[in-house]
Amino acid sequence: MELMVLLNALVTRLLFVLHSLIGVWRVTAVKKEPKYWLLALLNLLLCLETGLTLKFKQGRGYKWFSPAIFLYLICTVPSLWLLEIHHGTQYCGNEPGAVQVNVSNQDFNQSRDSSRGSEGTDHHIIQTAKVFVNQLSTICETVWTLALHQTFLLLLVVGRWLLPIGVEITRDQLSQLLLMFVGTAADILEFASETLDIEDVRNNYALINAILAVWTWSMLQFPLDLAVQHIGCKPTASTRRIPSLLLCRYSAELWNIGVSLFIQDGPFFIVRSILMGHFRIFNQMLVFFTAKNILVVTLQLYRLAVITLDFRATILQKSKKEVSCCPCKPYEASIHATTDQDGEMKELVAFPPKEESQTPQED
Repeated sequence: MELMVLLNALVTRLLFVLHSLIGVWRVTAVKKEPKYWLLALLNLLLCLETGLTLKFKQGRGYKWFSPAIFLYLICTVPSLWLLEIHHGTQYCGNEPGAVQVNVSNQDFNQSRDSSRGSEGTDHHIIQTAKVFVNQLSTICETVWTLALHQTFLLLLVVGRWLLPIGVEITRDQLSQLLLMFVGTAADILEFASETLDIEDVRNNYALINAILAVWTWSMLQFPLDLAVQHIGCKPTASTRRIPSLLLCRYSAELWNIGVSLFIQDGPFFIVRSILMGHFRIFNQMLVFFTAKNILVVTLQLYRLAVITLDFRATILQKSKKEVSCCPCKPYEASIHATTDQDGEMKELVAFPPKEESQTPQED
């Protein structure tokens, strides 16, 4: 096993575990109940996946699916759910988005003075870390939740980049996938932050759960690599059907269209339309992003129509060529008959029939 492959596989999964533990720590600190530390046990699944991947795949990835990314979602999403639900009853005392961090020199001087006469440098480092953690706890809760959302999405993209790729995916395909993930992560963050920050939404527990459910559903596209890989069907009897041929030829494009319509822009448009139509919630950003979702859905449907028409034209053109080159049996039989007749005529021309000798009539 290559050393770099091993390091990338282990370091990436270690980052996933650390970020998940930070989320669990925030839930425990906010809820003030130690039982929420049980959420950290979900990381055992990621540790098990790491061992199996190192043993059977030598640290490399799988085709079309990333178990490490999927398990990272399982480990982190429950913590973000609990923070967002608790966020509905927590408000910052200062301006929105203000970070309340005050790590002063006095605190570090006090920790340094307290560490003198003890065990020396090691004790000083521990005391400094405690002061830093205490100061982090004073950050406004809304800022903590937003920061976890942002780092979560960024780590999904960076982690997918660092994870060793399998033999089925090329680096060119990986670069395309990462660029798509960056745009997808930005849209998902806009959806979560923009809708959950509305005051009327925060006062409705059912709306919070619905928005978080759609947000979780949109995150399921990250473990999949179908956006840049074609299925590559073999020419069998089943692939001669029109839907199978269309799926084999345009599998990546159809996956992108399906993700936009059923996983991301389509559900986002439905949620925002319900907020404006049923709950009468209007603001400038909500109207803008709703119009954006309408435009994206329309363009994806237009793209689907273009692919279908192009595929239909290709099939018709191919069928015409097959008819002209490989005619059916009755037509083929007539050609053979005509060929036989032409052969006979050629023989007749080459060897004319002998004329009967006319014997002179005797008088």
